[in-house]
Amino acid sequence: MLTLDISATLARAITPSLGIPDQELSGLRSSMRRYIDDWLKERRSGKHAWSMAPYDKQAIALVKEVAERVKTEHIRTVIWIGIGGSALGPQVIQEAFESPDTVEFILLDSIDPAYLEMMLRFVDWKQTLLVIASKSGDSLEPMSIFFLCFERLRAAMKDRGAAERTVAVTDVDAGPLRTFCAERGIAMLPIPADVGGRYSVFTPIGLLPMALLGQDVNQFVRGAKEMDTACQSTSIDDNPAALLASVQFLLDTKRGYCLRTIMPYSQRLAPVARWDQQLIAESLGKAETANPIPVAAIGTQDQHSLLQQWMAGPRKSWHLFIRETERPRLSVPDHVPPAFQFMAGKTFGQLMDACYEGTSRALLSAKRPSVTITLPRLDAGNLGQLFYLFLTEVVLLGKLYRIDPYGQPAVETGKKITRTILSKGRTAE
Repeated sequence: MLTLDISATLARAITPSLGIPDQELSGLRSSMRRYIDDWLKERRSGKHAWSMAPYDKQAIALVKEVAERVKTEHIRTVIWIGIGGSALGPQVIQEAFESPDTVEFILLDSIDPAYLEMMLRFVDWKQTLLVIASKSGDSLEPMSIFFLCFERLRAAMKDRGAAERTVAVTDVDAGPLRTFCAERGIAMLPIPADVGGRYSVFTPIGLLPMALLGQDVNQFVRGAKEMDTACQSTSIDDNPAALLASVQFLLDTKRGYCLRTIMPYSQRLAPVARWDQQLIAESLGKAETANPIPVAAIGTQDQHSLLQQWMAGPRKSWHLFIRETERPRLSVPDHVPPAFQFMAGKTFGQLMDACYEGTSRALLSAKRPSVTITLPRLDAGNLGQLFYLFLTEVVLLGKLYRIDPYGQPAVETGKKITRTILSKGRTAE
C-alpha cells in the first residue's frame, strides 16, 4: 500500500504561523466525516460513476479481447490519439510500462504539424493498431489527427482492413465519432455517459493501454479497489484521500499556500503531475475567491531551476512529492576522480533519494510545507491506488471548497470560439 506523509506540513515542523496546528486539522474531522458519508450516499444513489468503474467486469473483458487480438495479429505499433483526460492517463501508463518488449506506443495529443510529421514518418501502417479516444467524439485536436491517421491506414490496408485495425474509445450512445464508427464497422469500447474524461482512467481509457502494454489489468483495478476501501473510512487518519484533501484545504485557505506543486521524483511518474494538474484545474478552477492552483514539476530537473524561488520567493507554494522505493539497480562506477568520490559505487536510486531528501529538507529548513506519497514499487496495483487516491481527493476537495468538481464550462467556451473561427473559412497556414 502506498503511504502518505504529511509531517512536513504541520505546525510542530514549520511553526504555527506557517504550518497546520493540530487543532485546525482536528477541527475538520467532523466536517470531513460528514462529507465522506455524503460521498458514499451519493455513490449509492448513482452519482460519482467513475468510482464504480474498477468494478466493471465487462469493460475489463473487452479490453483484454482487444489486447489478445493485438498479440495474435503480431501488431507492433499502437497509435493512441486523445487529448486531456483521454491522453494524460494513457501517457502515465505508457511512461511507466512501455519497454523494448512491448508494442511501440505512440501517443498523439498535439496538432503541431512538425510534431505530427516527425511522429508519423516511419510508421508501418500494416502492423499498426489505431486507437481514437474521445468521449464526445467531436474535439478538434483528436478528431483532426484521427482523420489524418485513418486516411493513411486506409491507403495501406484498404477500407475493410483499416476499419478492422481501428478501435474507438468513446461514448457509445451518442456523438459523431460513434456514427462514423458504426457506419464503417469500427469496434468501439465504452466510456460511460456519466464519467467525464479526466475521471476516466478506470474505463477503457486507462484499462486498454494497460492491457496493450502487457500489464495485469486485474491488478490495476485491484489497487483501485484497495484504495477505495481505505477512502471509505470516515476517520481522516485512516483515509488517505480525506487526509490529503484536508491538508490541501488548510494550507490554501488558512496559510495562503495557493500553489500546489506536484513533483514526482521519478521520470516514469512525471506524467502523473500533468494528469493531476488537469484533474485539479478543470475540477476546481471555478471560483475567483479560493481554489487550488496546480503546477506540475519533476525531480531532479526542476529543483535546479526552481528551488531558489521555492525557498526564498513568496510563500505561495507547497509541494506534493511522489516517490517510488523499488527501482532498477544501476550504479555509478567505483572508480571516479577524487572530486566525485562521494558518489562512487552509489546506485542511481540512492542518488535520486539523496536529491529528494536534499530538496525536502531544504524546504523544511526554510519553513516551507511538503507532503510525500511513497509507492513501494511502480506496478499496476500501486498505480491503481495512486489514481484512485487523487480522484477521491478531488471530490472531497469539491465539498470542502463548495465547488462542483464536474464539468468545465470555461473550457467549452474556448472550444466554441475555436470552432467559429475555423467555420468562417481557411485560416492562414
